[in-house]
Amino acid sequence: MPRRQMHLVAYLKTGPTALHVGGWRHPESTLDDILEPGRYEHIARVLEAAKFDGCFFADLFGLYDLHGGSFDAYVRRGGQISFLDPTVVLPVMAAATRHLGLGATLSTSFHTAYHLARWLGSLDAMSKGRVAWNVVTSATDLEAQNAGLDALPPRDERYDRADEVLEACFALWNSWDADAFVCDKAAGVLADPAKVHYANYQGRWVKSRGPLSIPRSPQGRPVIMQAGSSGRGREFAARWAEAVFTIQRGPDEMRAFYDDLKSRLAAHGRAPHECAILPAVTTVLGETESIARERADYLNSLIDPELNLAATSSNVGADLTRLKPGTTLEQLQGNQGMQGSKDLLDQAMQAEGVDLKQAAAKRTEGQELVGTPATVADRLQELFEAGACDGFVVTPTTFPGMFEQFCRGVVPELQRRGLFRTEYAGRTLRENLQG
Repeated sequence: MPRRQMHLVAYLKTGPTALHVGGWRHPESTLDDILEPGRYEHIARVLEAAKFDGCFFADLFGLYDLHGGSFDAYVRRGGQISFLDPTVVLPVMAAATRHLGLGATLSTSFHTAYHLARWLGSLDAMSKGRVAWNVVTSATDLEAQNAGLDALPPRDERYDRADEVLEACFALWNSWDADAFVCDKAAGVLADPAKVHYANYQGRWVKSRGPLSIPRSPQGRPVIMQAGSSGRGREFAARWAEAVFTIQRGPDEMRAFYDDLKSRLAAHGRAPHECAILPAVTTVLGETESIARERADYLNSLIDPELNLAATSSNVGADLTRLKPGTTLEQLQGNQGMQGSKDLLDQAMQAEGVDLKQAAAKRTEGQELVGTPATVADRLQELFEAGACDGFVVTPTTFPGMFEQFCRGVVPELQRRGLFRTEYAGRTLRENLQG
C-alpha cells in the first residue's frame, strides 16, 4: 500500500503582509513589485517547481477599520490589505504554470450565485481545472456596507444562505455536459443543445435560472475550500469542503479539530480522504538551530504592537481598544468576527493564564516552526503522522524569501522521507488533492 503523503498549500496576499505582521519590514521582503505581474508569476513558478498542491489568496471585501474606528493602523503600519483583486492575479499565475492549484476567496454573502459560478467557472476552464474557491460568509460589517447592506446577517443565516449559493453554483456548473461540443464545421453544429441544461434553482434566499454560458472544465467544477471553525461552519465544511484551512494553537487542538471534522464528514456520507484538513504553519529556517532562532527573534522584533492588536481586532470582529473591565468580547463583537480567531484567544488565555487583553496582544497565527530544514521537516512529519492533519497551509514571513527557502530546504527533505510527492498525480487540482 502506498505511503500516505501530505499536501502543501501556500497562503498568499496581494499586499505587503500575510499573517506575520512584521514580515514586510524585513530587508529581504520585496515591496516595489506588489502591483507587478512578475511578482505573482515568480511565486507561482517557485511553488510549482516544489510540487505544492496549490496556493490561495486570502482576501477582504474592503479595508479593515475596526481598530480605533479607523484604517490608520492598517494603512500606516502595513496590515493585511489586498491591493489587487485576486481574481485578476490568478490568470497571470495560471499562464505561468501547468499544475499548480490556484485559489480565490469570495463571499457568498455579497455576490449572486450566477456571478460566482461564472467567474470561477471561467477561471477553472482557462486554467484547465486548477481553480479552488475559498468560500467565506464574511465576518465584518464593513464588508456588508461596501456591498450596500447596513450590517451582516446573523451568523447562522449567513451559512444557510451559503448552502443555497453552493447548491445553485453546483447546478450552474452542471449546465454543460462534458461532451456537449460537436465542432462539426461541415454539418454546421457547434454544440449539442440537448447537453446544455437550465439550473432552475430556487431557495429561500437564492435563485438562478441558468444555464451558465461557461462550458464544463476538466475537473468539472472548482475545488471547494473553507475555513469555518464554529459548529455551523464545521457542518458547512463537512458537507461541501474538499480542503479546510484552519489555525490551531498546538498539536492537541489540531488533533481535536481533525477528529471532529472527520467524524462530521462521515455523518454526511463522505469518506475521510474527500476533505484535506490543513492547519497553518509558518517557518523560520537557518543553517543551524541557533541561527534560525536569531532570525526568528529578529523577525519578531519587527512586529508593531499597535498593528498586531489591530490585526487581532479585525480577526475577532471587535475593537479591542474599547476593551474595559467588565466588558466582554461578545459585547464588542455583536454579529462580527471569526470563531477560529476567538478560539485561539480562548486557548491562549487558558494555556498561559493570561486575561483577554494580554492574549490579544500576542501573535495568534498558528504553529511557528523554527530550525534547520531537517528539524522543521521532523516537526511537520510528527504532526502529520500523529493524525493531526492531512498537510499544511504554509504562511509566509518574508516574501518571497520564506517560500524560496522552504521550497529549497524543507520540501526536498520531506520528499527524501517519502512524505511529499516528487511529481504531480494529475493535471487538475482535484486529482492532486485526492492523489
